[in-house]
Amino acid sequence: MKEMMMLSLVVYLCCLLCSCAAESNGEPLNPPVDNPGEINLPVPKTDGRISLEQTLLKRRSVRKYAQKELTLEQISQLCWAAQGITARRGRIGFRTAPSAGALYPMSLYLLKKDGYYKYIPETHSLKLISKENLLEDLTEAALGQPYIKKAPVTFVISGDYAKCAKRYRDRAPLFVHVETGHIGQNIHLQAVALGLGSVPIGAFRDEDVKDVLGLPDNEAPLYIIPVGYPE
Repeated sequence: MKEMMMLSLVVYLCCLLCSCAAESNGEPLNPPVDNPGEINLPVPKTDGRISLEQTLLKRRSVRKYAQKELTLEQISQLCWAAQGITARRGRIGFRTAPSAGALYPMSLYLLKKDGYYKYIPETHSLKLISKENLLEDLTEAALGQPYIKKAPVTFVISGDYAKCAKRYRDRAPLFVHVETGHIGQNIHLQAVALGLGSVPIGAFRDEDVKDVLGLPDNEAPLYIIPVGYPE
């Protein structure tokens, strides 16, 4: 009888500890998504095989890509590195890239041959915007730079100046541009860590990119980053 009571006590304590641990970790990064228009991404890894110093050493602009698709795990990791939520405080989900006043006025889009998506940090998922292949049109809007359409994945970062201006007024453009750089560098370094290559692109016709992607009036395209396996 005593053995049974001791066993029950041990089981109860184990359950209690597990419950406390789950609460301390906060909300899961990858909760289930019921919307068929969204794709759950795999939970990102937070411990890689290459050091930060090595990614800094090896980062170079890569403009030629092998004809090999990225895995969903790789896409997940790149999205998380760019804008993933790493901690929560009340309604604020702190992200991998710092943001002035934790306003997060940025949006991350992803283009592939089979569609055009928006990354949703709150659910770590991709929202399907269109099944069209817009890479050719985006290439044309970016002055014909061919690596955009040849990369298996191309990211576009946009910013909402008005959202930042509500608090920071004239400083808003500076803060939005600084945040764009943070996000871009995260993508470049994560690509290296995954054995991939990327190239930063800032030469494009703003209004043409905006038209191709159908961006809202309050969003301005700021950065294009193709990513793929180096050829």
